[in-house]
Amino acid sequence: MPTKNRYQRSAALAVAALGLAAATPVLAQTTAQAGVGINPANIDKSVQPCADFFQYANGNWLKNNPVPAAESRWGSFNELADRNYATQKSILEELAGNAATAKPGTNAQKVGDFYAAAMDTMAIEKAGLTYLKPYLDRIAGLKTLAQMQAFLGDPHAHAGSVWFNSGVGQDEKISTQYAVQFYQGGLTLPDRDYYLKEDARSKNIRAAYQTYLIGTFTRLGDTQAQATEHAAAVMDLETKLAKASKSRVDLRDPQANYHKMTVAQAAKEFPSLNLPLMLKESGLGTAKEVIVGQPEFLQEVSKLLASTPLAVQREYLRFHLVSSVSAALPKAYGDAAFKFSQVLSGAKQQQPRWKRELRATDGALGEAFGQLYVDKAFSPDAKAKAKEMIENLRKAYAERIMATDWMSAATKKEALVKLNAFTVKIGYPDKWKDYSKLKITRQSALQNVLAARTWAAEDNLQKFGKPIDRTEWGMTPPTVNAYYNPPMNEIVFPAGILQPPFYDPKADDAVNYGGIGAVIGHEMTHGFDDQGRQYDAKGNLRDWWTKEDGEKFNTKAAMVGKQYDAFSPLDSVHVNGKLTMGENLADIGGLTIAYQAFQKTAEAKSGTSLDGFTPDQRFFLAWAQIWRTNIRPEAARQQVQVDPHSPAQFRTNGPLMNMPEFYKAFGCTPTDKMERPTAEQARIW
Repeated sequence: MPTKNRYQRSAALAVAALGLAAATPVLAQTTAQAGVGINPANIDKSVQPCADFFQYANGNWLKNNPVPAAESRWGSFNELADRNYATQKSILEELAGNAATAKPGTNAQKVGDFYAAAMDTMAIEKAGLTYLKPYLDRIAGLKTLAQMQAFLGDPHAHAGSVWFNSGVGQDEKISTQYAVQFYQGGLTLPDRDYYLKEDARSKNIRAAYQTYLIGTFTRLGDTQAQATEHAAAVMDLETKLAKASKSRVDLRDPQANYHKMTVAQAAKEFPSLNLPLMLKESGLGTAKEVIVGQPEFLQEVSKLLASTPLAVQREYLRFHLVSSVSAALPKAYGDAAFKFSQVLSGAKQQQPRWKRELRATDGALGEAFGQLYVDKAFSPDAKAKAKEMIENLRKAYAERIMATDWMSAATKKEALVKLNAFTVKIGYPDKWKDYSKLKITRQSALQNVLAARTWAAEDNLQKFGKPIDRTEWGMTPPTVNAYYNPPMNEIVFPAGILQPPFYDPKADDAVNYGGIGAVIGHEMTHGFDDQGRQYDAKGNLRDWWTKEDGEKFNTKAAMVGKQYDAFSPLDSVHVNGKLTMGENLADIGGLTIAYQAFQKTAEAKSGTSLDGFTPDQRFFLAWAQIWRTNIRPEAARQQVQVDPHSPAQFRTNGPLMNMPEFYKAFGCTPTDKMERPTAEQARIW
């Protein structure tokens, strides 16, 4: 079955706490160093900080750092990721050069061989479709609905993400158990609306997709007429799936996307899926219940499986298989995939192959590669300091919860229980994944990709019936990101993000609290945002709020939604306050908590300026610099349509416009654009 972890919360930048005792100063320096942490040259002093703080703090950097030709955006995340890539590249090139000495079956052998095969473009061209042919032949041999149903259940089928998504994951209402889950999927374009909207840009994207479809089918041997017919059929089928799909805003309601039913009930409700057969083929034949995210979608899939000619279904599977492995096929396939992606991203040229295949290696062998990365790039000292800061923010968060004037004592008590129950993961897993059953060779890049895909599917499916593995990570160690996982009630910070500008051991507390401190607070706040607040301390989807407190929260959240609805990054394009609600709440809460924790440090109390800025000013400058980003118009439009994160300038300014502490730090007045009237300031914690 196509597998995905729907709980993996990729909070693309994010950042909370308890205890009423004063927090111990964290990462305090004996002497603050001028020119470290904040680069004054990045500041555009022609802009007033109270008019547009994003431009003030980052204006000169934005002017001097245009988006590189091979990128769709460029910012602090990309800069750090590039530094991480340099370290990872040196590891991979060393391993790839050790073919004669690498011990068979070791992580070093598998990582080195995967990367070496992926970089061997001559061998990939020579192989052509040789290694893909058995999979294409299997699809071509599907002659009956029963064969199709069995195929969709087989973890070795490799059709890509077709029809729907499924897998084994935590039961959101019984977080101590794994459950079999089904939810909507099967689309190629980034979102259902790309198939349905009638504006010029959407039509242009669909036309480019049609061209990509036709090109793929002709490369597979179809005549132009056949390819055109097959492309139209695939587009028609995916459009029907899009019409049955929920919007991204509707998918944000966890209660509305949880429907548990017996296998017998599901078999009756979605007859053409033949779930008993599908589950048996997946090795999940003992399952008695399934959780269906969107029953109406699966009802439509069931109808389409019965009514769509098998010939069309085979073309749909054939395209998804090929497009999902284009990077491991001859150059023409990868070039066509990139040409199509350009319409969405605006990138001018393809990224170098080493960078693309580095990411592919991380995706396929993330924790095998990750072990080698952290040995070289992450110190135990950095992990200890990050944990210390997290505990300081946990204390500050508790103070904020207790100080709220709108929350009842009963709800505060539960909130503190949840806050104290957060599991914290820093740097890398305590228990690494076991890749011993995964065979990787230098013979074929495509075989390696498919072997890794099979391993990942089986690794997911084997969880069923076992105790929840609370040591598992949803991101690999080099990742420049962080996340909160509601059913696990955990906050996770990979090694990749615990570096400048987010965390700098040479910088003053203001910089580190405004950077990684705000990221930590963001992830903590996800536990109390409009989605996360619906899960209790044990990760169960359960309403632990009093009715009145829940209503007060929703009123405050609605104010945030209205604020962000008004933001416009491009002409006629507005941020979707409902889609970005969780991330906006986490940004506002995270920065507020980080500021409270920072105030306990000796540096904040001293008020001593550095590089001409007070500690509070440096705190807010650090916040702004982690969001510095240039983005292409195409990518900006796509972000607003599908990304739950607001554009960078609003991630910077939006929270600050609700913080009197910021107004005071920079001397803003009620007539300034960055200062909102008291009645219009949105703040929950």
